[in-house]
Amino acid sequence: MAVPARTLRPTPGQTVGPFFAYGVEYERMHQIVDPYAPGAVLLGGTVYDGAGSPVPDAFVEIFGADESGRVPRDRGAFRRDGHTFTGFGRAFTNDEGHYEFFTRTPGAAPGRPAFFAAIVFARGLPDKLHTRIYLPDDPGALASDPFLASLDASERATLTAQRLDDGSLRHDIRLQGEKETVFLEF
Repeated sequence: MAVPARTLRPTPGQTVGPFFAYGVEYERMHQIVDPYAPGAVLLGGTVYDGAGSPVPDAFVEIFGADESGRVPRDRGAFRRDGHTFTGFGRAFTNDEGHYEFFTRTPGAAPGRPAFFAAIVFARGLPDKLHTRIYLPDDPGALASDPFLASLDASERATLTAQRLDDGSLRHDIRLQGEKETVFLEF
């Protein structure tokens, strides 16, 4: 008797929420550095859904190098001891979809643009989304970056933060639709 061939389908990813905050919160998780520390910078923005509405229950994680471009290897990403820079932070969006971090402006290798690696979790997503938040401070490095050069101008704009007059950075994340943020495949 012949055994029928089976077609196996990949197991779908788990959707996030509505209880994903349980177990991921920790004290001062959005304060990678103290807000009043020398060199501290505020990075914030809003997460929008495909209809252009703010997402009130998402969370964003970032990881960035220190000012010299060194990738931190220190332990303690989930503990804040007041002096160790781990480069990692996590922030939930508020009711208006806004998130914010207190961090340092990351350095970069010569001729390369500085950026934060970012991950977005939100209800209804079958998996987390990876992206980057580039700093706008070195237009030459942005223009010569191979990854950014592979994108058209409107796509590059979705990855570049705005430097505001007070020195803070603003970067909105759009999950779908018009001006959708470029997400990286992993």
